Amino acid sequence: MESEVRVRFAPSPTGHLHIGNVRTAILNWIFARQQQGKFVLRIEDTDAERSSAASEHAILDDLRWLGLAWDEGPDIGGPYGPYRQSQRLEIYRQHLKVLAEKGAAYPCFCSEADLQQKRDEAVSKGETPKYDGTCLRFGQEERRRLLESGTPHAWRFHVAAGELKWLDLVKGELSFDAAAFGDFVLVRRDGLPTYNFAAVVDDATMKMSHVIRGDDHVSNTPKQLLLYRALGFETPQFAHIPMILGPDRTRLSKRHGATSLREFREKGYLPEALINFLSLLSWSSQSGEEVLSVERIIEEFDFARMSRSQAVFDIVKLNWMNGQYIRELKLETLVDLARPFLKDAGIDVEDEAALADILSLMRNYVEYLAQISDLVRPFYETDPPHKDGEAIAVYSKDGAQKIYWAFLRHLKNYDHLSAEVFRTIMKAVQKETGIMGKELWVPIRVALTGKLHGPELPRVAEILGKAKCERFISAVLT
Repeated sequence: MESEVRVRFAPSPTGHLHIGNVRTAILNWIFARQQQGKFVLRIEDTDAERSSAASEHAILDDLRWLGLAWDEGPDIGGPYGPYRQSQRLEIYRQHLKVLAEKGAAYPCFCSEADLQQKRDEAVSKGETPKYDGTCLRFGQEERRRLLESGTPHAWRFHVAAGELKWLDLVKGELSFDAAAFGDFVLVRRDGLPTYNFAAVVDDATMKMSHVIRGDDHVSNTPKQLLLYRALGFETPQFAHIPMILGPDRTRLSKRHGATSLREFREKGYLPEALINFLSLLSWSSQSGEEVLSVERIIEEFDFARMSRSQAVFDIVKLNWMNGQYIRELKLETLVDLARPFLKDAGIDVEDEAALADILSLMRNYVEYLAQISDLVRPFYETDPPHKDGEAIAVYSKDGAQKIYWAFLRHLKNYDHLSAEVFRTIMKAVQKETGIMGKELWVPIRVALTGKLHGPELPRVAEILGKAKCERFISAVLT
C-alpha cells in the first residue's frame, strides 16, 4: 500500500503573500486534493525581527479567502505539530545533537569578520566563496575548551565530496557536485536554525511525501539531500516549479504592478479566477482550454504537463480571465460583491433592483470589481460625469453641438425616456442633422457617461432617465 500523499505550504509571516508563493500554495493544494492526501500549512517564523502575528493572521485570512483549506496547521493543530517553527526549537536542537554525535556537525567559532575576509579573498582570486574548514580541523580538546568558555559559535554540517543526484518531478534528473558548496551552517550564532536545516527536520518529522516549491530552491536541494541521509530520514519527492517573471522577463516585483495576493483581492479579482490563472502558469490542460473550474484542474493536473520554462505573468490575460468569471456570476452575487467597492467610492446604493439592472448592463465591461464604481457612477451622480481630454474633444466639436441641441428639442416631446423612445429620438436627430453612425452616437455617449465606449446606449439612457439625460446633455452645450 502506498503511503499517504502529504504536502506543505510554508510561508514566512513577514508581509503579504507574494503571488509567486500563492501559485506554489495552489499547486500543493491541488495535488493534495487530487491524491486525496493532506495539505499542511506551516509557518516559518524564525526571523523574529521581521515576523509578526499580524502578518501571519493576514496570510491565513488570504488563504481562506482563496479557498485553500488546509488539513493541519497552526490554527487547527494536527498529529505532527507544532506548526510554527518558533515553537519547534527544541526539536531542532535534538536533531542537531544527533548530527553532532555522528560527527556530521561541528561548532564553528569563526567571527563574521573572519568569514567576510575569507569570502573577499576567494572573490579576489576569482573563486566561488565557500567555507575553508578552519574549525573542522580543531581537535576535540580545543572545541571543548572554546565551548566551555562560552565562545560564540554556529554549527556547520560537514560535507563529504561526491555527486548528488535526484529525479525531479518537473526538471527531470539533476546532479550537483557536493564539493561546490563546502560545509554549510545548520544553526546560526544566535541559536536559530537555518532554512535548510529547519526545512529538512520539519518536512521529515511531518512526514512530507512531496516537496513542491519554486525552482529558486533547486540549489538548496543538494544540501537537504545530505541532511536527509545523515539523519536517516526517507527523502521526499521534489518538484521544482518554474519561477514567475514579469513581462520584461525579470523576476516579478512591485515595479511590474500588484504582486501580493492582498492587492489582487482588494482590486476585486475573484478567487476562482486567480486559481485558474496561476495554475496555468507553466501547466496546461490537455484540452487546450484556458477557463477551467477548480474541479477540472484538480482532475487533470499532472506534473508531466508542466513546462520547465519560466512563466510570464500576463496581467492582460488575467484581466480577461477574471472578466470571464465575473460574467458567469449570478446577478445577485455580483450585486453583493460590488456593494463594498461602491461604498468605498462614496456611491450610496439604496435600490438594489436598480443596481442589479445597471450591473446586468455593465458587467461585460468589468475586468475586476474595483472598476465597477467608475462604470456605474453616472447612474448615481447628479452632476454630469467627469470628462477627460478625449471626451472634451468630442463634445466641443460643431457637429456634436448640433446633435445635442437637436436631441434636447426632441426629448421635450416625451414624458418618459425608454430605450425605444431613445432610439426614436436618435432617428429624428439623424434626419435633422444629417449625421449618422459613430459620429452621431459617440457624442451622446460621451455626454451621458463621459466614456467613448460602453454598453448599449438606449439601455443606458433608459436607466439614467429623462431628467438626468437632459441635465447631462445640457451641461456640455457651448
